[in-house]
Amino acid sequence: MDERGLHRLIGTIIDPERLEDDCAVIPCGDRLMVASTDMLHETTDFPAGMTDWQAGWMAVAVTLSDIASMGAAPGQVLLAVGLDRPERLRGIMEGAWDCCTAFGAELVGGDLDAHRELTIVSTGLGAVEPEHLIRRRGARPGDVVAVTGSLGEAQAALNGYDRYLRKLLEPQPRVREGEILGRAGVSAMMDISDGLALSLHDLLAVNDCGFSVDTARLPLPAGVPEDEGRELALYGGGDFELLFCAPPTILPVPGVEAHVIGEVIVERAVLADEKPLERRGYLHEWVG
Repeated sequence: MDERGLHRLIGTIIDPERLEDDCAVIPCGDRLMVASTDMLHETTDFPAGMTDWQAGWMAVAVTLSDIASMGAAPGQVLLAVGLDRPERLRGIMEGAWDCCTAFGAELVGGDLDAHRELTIVSTGLGAVEPEHLIRRRGARPGDVVAVTGSLGEAQAALNGYDRYLRKLLEPQPRVREGEILGRAGVSAMMDISDGLALSLHDLLAVNDCGFSVDTARLPLPAGVPEDEGRELALYGGGDFELLFCAPPTILPVPGVEAHVIGEVIVERAVLADEKPLERRGYLHEWVG
């Protein structure tokens, strides 16, 4: 399922500019509210062996990651759970509660239903001062391109590197880092849920410039052969790190582990080692 293609269809009904970012932005007094919702299904989103607690944690984490990418502080989370078996509810809710608690959010309600397949929909609200809101649009030639943390570790777990199972099953949204980067004045930002390459192409779609990365500078998963690690870092999904562009003068940003991997260029293209970077990464499967 080409989710981005379906977004273009939705953009014929809703103002397409509202679909550019990881969250909707809603005026709220002298601040801005950001809102995001995510739907996770057992067959397409929850890896085999995941516990119910981890499913609840992940459902909240992916939504908090969207909020973090806007530079916002998390507020409230609503959780709708379609249960295939009612005895799974306690573990799911405890995982969701623990993730909210760990990152400063509040689980305030939701909905329950019976489903043939476990399905969890998480909706998150956050708040940010207008001057600290960061969108995907805003990159400028001369900015550096940088990422938080390491890339490819979640996909490495799926490839059999068990040392990275926690990264896959219990993703850690970069909530604190997102707020710090927003206040520091980065120019554009998004989270890397579907892989670095796809994310760079997503930035390309909304900016009037391009992006050039040096694969020798990618923070690769330790303990993985370099060529495989580079492939995982470019195209593997599930990392939930932040990808951002920023004036080089503001780096390093205190309190944020970040790696500069390239620069923003005038040409509207995505390049890796000066060659076009394939638009490839995690895509949702169509199950029917």
